[in-house]
Amino acid sequence: MKNKDLTTGNPYKVLLSFCIPLFASVVFQQLYNLADSFVAGRFLGEDMLAAVGNGYEVTLIFMAFAFGLNIGCSVIVSQLFGAKKFNDLKTAVFTTFISTGVLCTVLTILGEIFTKPLLLLINTPESILFDSQVYLNIYIASLPFVFFYNVSTGIFSALGDSKTPFAFLACSSVANIILDIVFVILFPNLGTATVALATFICQGISCILAVIFVLKRLKTIETQGRVTVFSFNMLRRISVIAIPSILQQSFISVGNIVIQGIINGFGTSVVAGYSAAVKLNNLVITSMITVGNGISNYTAQNLGAKKLHRVKKGFGAGLSIVSMIAIPFALLYFFFGQNLSEVFMKAPTYEALDTAKMFLRIVSPFYAMAAVKLTADGVLRGLSKMGFFMAATFTDLVLRVGLSFVLSRYLADTGIWLSWPIGWAVATVMSFTFYLITVKSKKTSPLN
Repeated sequence: MKNKDLTTGNPYKVLLSFCIPLFASVVFQQLYNLADSFVAGRFLGEDMLAAVGNGYEVTLIFMAFAFGLNIGCSVIVSQLFGAKKFNDLKTAVFTTFISTGVLCTVLTILGEIFTKPLLLLINTPESILFDSQVYLNIYIASLPFVFFYNVSTGIFSALGDSKTPFAFLACSSVANIILDIVFVILFPNLGTATVALATFICQGISCILAVIFVLKRLKTIETQGRVTVFSFNMLRRISVIAIPSILQQSFISVGNIVIQGIINGFGTSVVAGYSAAVKLNNLVITSMITVGNGISNYTAQNLGAKKLHRVKKGFGAGLSIVSMIAIPFALLYFFFGQNLSEVFMKAPTYEALDTAKMFLRIVSPFYAMAAVKLTADGVLRGLSKMGFFMAATFTDLVLRVGLSFVLSRYLADTGIWLSWPIGWAVATVMSFTFYLITVKSKKTSPLN
């Protein structure tokens, strides 16, 4: 496994070979969450599934910060790698590691303090409050592992290596599934703590290995003279990408928490059905976002190498690849969504199964539309056009949250599910329009 230059070769073939391991990686990444839900639902019961799903929405706030750091570092390192500025590249990596450590410490402390208030804020049912809190407390303790692992995978992707992160994830995800089952058999009375502890251990191991391999990889990159370990100027460059990404993901997470609060008002069975279905939905969306991140790396490397014509070809190639994920899953979920959701539940109620089926039947037909948005977003991030990227994403979020409030009053929980495709439709038009404006402009920094 080695660094790969994404600025040469057929764009479709280059992106496909780069994105296949990324897609495989996100599948294994989602196995962490799917395994937790499967074990909780099948071995511990519907309430435990609801508790894990409820706590999961809060974890997305912290993941927003990890995602933002990943994108910020990855885009800048990609641009520097494409421009062959290897001293600056190492400075960017070291600066990100130091900044990550500081940010992670603050978030861990705040997270442990405000876990229960957050759960109460989203109207968590009393029957699952304690188990949701236990799951969250253990997750928050693992934040250093989550953050440094995400930053490390972003660095590998920036260097054109999508296979090394896949190897880590494949091993740790399989180990997580095994530990989930072993722990729930050995410690059945611990509730959600069993699945949370298994994830904690596996994330820790994969994080430590990833950081070690990143440092070893950096040693193979030849530099001239002394490398600056920390640079405020480099931190500023990274922050220009990272902060909008963090804000974007944070607002999405907060929006999802608000929506979770609305869903919680419909009872535990609806929460359990939604928890199972949304995990399946997140598998698809996260897969497309991850491939979109790969498109960002491809775009950023070619921007650094001043090959903007390859960016336009990369959009078409990227859209084809993302669509290969969207369309098969749309068909699978539309026709077999209830059956797949049932896998996560032990003796599910009719209401829980009907909720899962309805959610997936409403949302899945619009995956192809979401594919267009996420591909355009990938290019916009790679070109450092974060203003456009955030505008489309915030529009989607505001529409989904606002419509969830309004439509749920008239159509109950079905109204909440309908807000998804409406938000996607408007945001897709915006993202694609912004992409067309950007690639036609000759002011795409840093080509000038």
